[in-house]
Amino acid sequence: MESANRNLRISLLALRIGVAIVMLVWSVDKLLRPEHAAGVFGTFYAMPGLGETVFYVLGVLQLIVVLAFLAGAWRTWTYGAVLAMHTVSTLSSFRQYLAPFEGPNILFFAAWPMLAACLALFLLRREDTLLSANVGNPRG
Repeated sequence: MESANRNLRISLLALRIGVAIVMLVWSVDKLLRPEHAAGVFGTFYAMPGLGETVFYVLGVLQLIVVLAFLAGAWRTWTYGAVLAMHTVSTLSSFRQYLAPFEGPNILFFAAWPMLAACLALFLLRREDTLLSANVGNPRG
């Protein structure tokens, strides 16, 4: 039983690090290339014309959440926020899923396994204790 628990904890840590890498790149992109983020928001979220300041604020807020997620802190809130952000991102790309073999659309399908990883992390957040901050986390 101990080996299974150890394997679960290692697997959850690997998922947390993998998801955090992607989310960190997206956060930093908002800070380094706000014009790119503006294009993404205009195209995928039907929110054109947002200014650079909006993306600096969003980038900083997202970076704070993702770093707390990576640390395993406040797991209910940070894992839930990462799951919500990635769910919106995945669903906003629905047009690309309807034409998978056009242009780079096939790359959008990588969002689904990551969404599954986000969901697994949220559902198993109490077991994700390896290298996890003991801040704001439920016991047990």
